[in-house]
Amino acid sequence: MIDEVMQELQENLEKSVAALRRELGKVRTGRASPAILDRIRIDYYGVPTPIAQMATVSVPDARLLVVKPWEKSQVSVIERAIREEDLGLNPRVDGDILRVPIPPLTEERRKEMVKLARRAGEDAKVAIRKHRRDAIDLLTSLRDEGEVPEDDADRAKKKLEDLVGDGVKKVDTVVAEKEKEVMEV
Repeated sequence: MIDEVMQELQENLEKSVAALRRELGKVRTGRASPAILDRIRIDYYGVPTPIAQMATVSVPDARLLVVKPWEKSQVSVIERAIREEDLGLNPRVDGDILRVPIPPLTEERRKEMVKLARRAGEDAKVAIRKHRRDAIDLLTSLRDEGEVPEDDADRAKKKLEDLVGDGVKKVDTVVAEKEKEVMEV
């Protein structure tokens, strides 16, 4: 029973770190990344659709994204959506593709991006603490119901704290890597 609680906690911690990585992938750095466009939704036949599901997004070099819609009629719609999103991007139509140059970040914008990364890291830590609280509550209820001995429950709680500490360290490492990437000129 304790092993199941620990396994579930470990999986939840990994999911929290993976969600943080996905969230930080959307934070703009000075380099081009298709993840920058992930949050943009376009009305595609009445359904809000991500760009990646209606076009091919490629990165030919470090400062350029190329978006090639599968339907040529969607070029202007995608261009408008990218302009309207507050990303500071200015796409150019080149026939049936969009070229989206990624401008270099100013120092002020870099600091703003670092703040966003730190906020995402704090959100991940809050999620980890919630998972810890749920696991502790579950262990306490198992102990109170007599399904596990008190000593085993106490040892499991110590192990649980170690797992949570490792998860928080992973979050700090991921955020520090992103900060370094953002501040790199």
